[in-house]
Amino acid sequence: MQTIRRQVEQMQASGLLGQLLRFGIAGGLSSVVYSLVYLPLTAFVFPREYAVAAVPFAFAVAVTFGYVVHSRWSFQGAEDRGASQRVKFVIVQAAGLSLNAVITWIGTALLHLHPWVPLVPAIFLAAIVSFVLNRFWVFH
Repeated sequence: MQTIRRQVEQMQASGLLGQLLRFGIAGGLSSVVYSLVYLPLTAFVFPREYAVAAVPFAFAVAVTFGYVVHSRWSFQGAEDRGASQRVKFVIVQAAGLSLNAVITWIGTALLHLHPWVPLVPAIFLAAIVSFVLNRFWVFH
């Protein structure tokens, strides 16, 4: 128990805990935005086996929202590095998009699951990858 408390105190002192909490909240909101675009597209536009086609549209909206929230709140205090920072952010999001698309494709096209089922692992894994890359590469 002491070890966990010590680790939490170190994370708090370094600012990591606050960033992680803000990132989680902002990421949760981005996931809601993503879902609000993705789910109607899979219900009314794309057939279930082509649900992966909705991913780029949903991601584009969520990335725009995410950059504003993460740059101004999640990683507050990070220096604005201009265009290079935005390019790095887009690259990180492209990695998330790729991960999301693969998981969605496996879930819907190969496993024939309902389009909402792959959202859970896709969002969870993309969040971990995104936080690490954003903290240490984009907003360092």
